[in-house]
Amino acid sequence: MEQQYTADVLVRRGVLAPEKVSDYLTAADERGLSLVDVLLAIRAVEAEPLVRALAEEVDMPFVAQIDADQIPEHLIDRVPINFARQHHVLPIRDDAGSVTIALANPLDLFPLDDVRALLGVPVQAVAAPADAIDDAINRVYERKDETALAEAKEGEEEEELRDLIDMTDEAPVIRWVNNLFYTAVQDRASDIHIEPAEDKVVVRYRIDGRLFHRKEANRGFLSSIVARVKIEAGLNIAEKRLPQDGRITKKIRGKVVDVRVSTIPTARGERVVMRLLDKQNILLDLADLGFARAELETFEYLVARPNGIILVTGPTGSGKTTTLYGALNKINTPDKNILTVEDPVEYELGGIGQMQIQPKIGLTFASGLRSFLRQDPDVIMVGEIRDHETADIAIHASLTGHLVLSTLHTNDAPGAITRLVDMGIQPFQISSSVMAVLAQRLVRQLCSRCKEPYRATREDLIELGVDTDHINETISALKQVAATTVLGQSKNASGELEDAPTLVRPPEFESSNLGGDPTLPVFFRARGCDECSHTGYRGRLGIFEMMVIDEPVRREILKNSDSKTIQRVACRQGMRLLREDGARQVIAGVTSVDEVLAATQAGESEAG
Repeated sequence: MEQQYTADVLVRRGVLAPEKVSDYLTAADERGLSLVDVLLAIRAVEAEPLVRALAEEVDMPFVAQIDADQIPEHLIDRVPINFARQHHVLPIRDDAGSVTIALANPLDLFPLDDVRALLGVPVQAVAAPADAIDDAINRVYERKDETALAEAKEGEEEEELRDLIDMTDEAPVIRWVNNLFYTAVQDRASDIHIEPAEDKVVVRYRIDGRLFHRKEANRGFLSSIVARVKIEAGLNIAEKRLPQDGRITKKIRGKVVDVRVSTIPTARGERVVMRLLDKQNILLDLADLGFARAELETFEYLVARPNGIILVTGPTGSGKTTTLYGALNKINTPDKNILTVEDPVEYELGGIGQMQIQPKIGLTFASGLRSFLRQDPDVIMVGEIRDHETADIAIHASLTGHLVLSTLHTNDAPGAITRLVDMGIQPFQISSSVMAVLAQRLVRQLCSRCKEPYRATREDLIELGVDTDHINETISALKQVAATTVLGQSKNASGELEDAPTLVRPPEFESSNLGGDPTLPVFFRARGCDECSHTGYRGRLGIFEMMVIDEPVRREILKNSDSKTIQRVACRQGMRLLREDGARQVIAGVTSVDEVLAATQAGESEAG
């Protein structure tokens, strides 16, 4: 009844389309969530207009932002952080004889009774978006714990490990470590670095591939912080001389996050790096990766083939594994037996057999791949081809009716051919088994809220490898390709993926009031806002170099030509080099010139 009332309010106030209401209510019932949570989770509506409409319905004041610095600490001392986060409530102001409470759902007033009991004073309610409340909770409790951890105890040395579990004043350390995970998920960080310095402990987050300084603690708390992480990861807290690896599974803001923990001893103490893997947020569809439509269709056609090899190349951290997972997800049907051998298994994929290599007991890529051939597979994914034995087994598997997906560490697509030859694979074996090589890099995506248009210069175009002798024709061709850039998929009320839309160039491309040469295109650059934590970027997408092994390229492989010769032939067949594809993403308004230049080498545009 309450769900229907909420829906009626949102429809009456023009926030929700009436024809979609039944779908949203069904999705809420199936998931056991409130209608508000479902609408925000699938981004059917923005948080601010939704909460504002509900607040107006019950005549409750509304605030869009909360200043955490103005919240008195004595108010939060009596409100547990877990309660505040679970119910999205927070005391924000101490008025004469009463306390003002911010809450995210104006129609659910039961948490107010609990807060009133905790504080022992009358309370008044104001409505605020859940994200604003969560951010204020995060900041105000973090401020309190950091104050505690920044105050050095006189004569303090590293605590004895046996005292760690028994000490009653370690609650700030526990909350401080928990807050690391919470803020990391909130900031979309992929890694947390805890690093001992001379007089402090420094924490850095890796966000969109870049490290950012986030917080500090007093040096005396290093052993307590590291020991807390070790306890959660199931590691030996008494062992400080050897590296250790462990795993933590946490539920943060409704997301199940798998944390891989690595500790190493350094001259200044133990250093901890934690990799965060959000199991519910992995990009498992090729349409989410940033392909142009033609390359996406070609790649989807190739991964649907019954046999052959597809190689993905690039340095560590270039998104190769994500692309392979996307390919497997595309062809993962009940009638296919799909097996993978990885190092390590990043994400568990339903319906797919995944094995992690263990070199210490002789389980390598080669031995795993050999055993797979006795498991009646249709598709095999090999985490990486590192040696002749693995490459040879993969070649023979593809020639005997299996589709093989794998990665190589080479700078570009043609380099994969010469790398296989260096491993001892014969050119005729490569030409008859390899269907395509996809080289890729990741570039940060410009924040859609604050990116700034400007008129490109000839220097920008030269750096991107654009043919300035035929600049109009080249730009026109790149604009046509840029207009087909696939920017991902939308979800319906049931959480199911709908058809992937393609990019429609924004009106800024036709802007004539930016100055400069009007014959040159409009590019975008980073500026920074609250939405992107003032970095100017939010998320990452790929740039690609897809070399299909067609007849002209196959002839060069059989002649054992060098990679530059193969590259020139592939370019004549329509292959775009990495930097040229980066120019496509710049013209699409997705990324900046600086990002493309940082992700690619200058030589990658010469052949074009």
